[in-house]
Amino acid sequence: MGDSIGYIWPIIALLTAGLFAGFAAGLFGIGGGFVVVPALIATLPLLGGDASELAHVAIGTSLATIIITSLRSVFAHARRGAVDFQTIKAWSPWIVMGVGIGIMIAARIPGTVLAFIFGVGVIIMAMHFLFPFLSGKTIDNQMPRGGLRVAIAGSVGAFSAMLGIGGGTIVTIVMTLCGRTIHNAIATAAGFGCVIAIPGMIGFIIIGWGQSGLPFGSLGYVNIPAAVAITSTSILTAPLGAAVAHRLDQAMLKRVFGIYLIFVGILMIRNALSLQPLI
Repeated sequence: MGDSIGYIWPIIALLTAGLFAGFAAGLFGIGGGFVVVPALIATLPLLGGDASELAHVAIGTSLATIIITSLRSVFAHARRGAVDFQTIKAWSPWIVMGVGIGIMIAARIPGTVLAFIFGVGVIIMAMHFLFPFLSGKTIDNQMPRGGLRVAIAGSVGAFSAMLGIGGGTIVTIVMTLCGRTIHNAIATAAGFGCVIAIPGMIGFIIIGWGQSGLPFGSLGYVNIPAAVAITSTSILTAPLGAAVAHRLDQAMLKRVFGIYLIFVGILMIRNALSLQPLI
């Protein structure tokens, strides 16, 4: 009885994280990892496992949740005719290549370093939401091609796999700089989340296979109960976020989200530094 009661709070926390992750995914074209990873870091200890493995499990599980959240979000945007599937198709091979590189890097660094990288990456992303100095600017009238496309897409894949995110923020910035509307960019960025998350999840299962000290219910570095709990609610709110994205001016919402990201980034860095030395 006591054990079952002990699982109630982490389940509630994960269901709530799924609600926020789904809404953020639809609203901003992101995968929801910025919401999911911190929630997992906080709740996974209640499922057992070593603290040194939590960052890897949180990121791998976040990628698993992004698959469903991203699909739900992109379908909602597609019904409004806002998704550029041709761009997704053209960029996907290089995105996947980058994901593979990101996973290989993640497999070779301690969990504390991975948490520190997540914190720094989140703060960098927050700058875009708080100070959109690139907003409204255009540097080209078409998406990058050739070597530039390979470099950008590969970097997005690697960075996203290491952080457990869908890469939507970076893709949105690139697309708006190339003359796409914000709504078209957000809708298309939502589709990239699935392209990143599927190979990312598989990769984290493989590199975590046979590892000791994993939380209850883990398949490699993907925690199945946590992923199910989060996706069960994120699929409900992703369409709502997409609907709001097409109706509201996002300036204030982006600033609020940016403040949240700053808080999360500082918290993740603090936790990484307090667990053990990074080197």
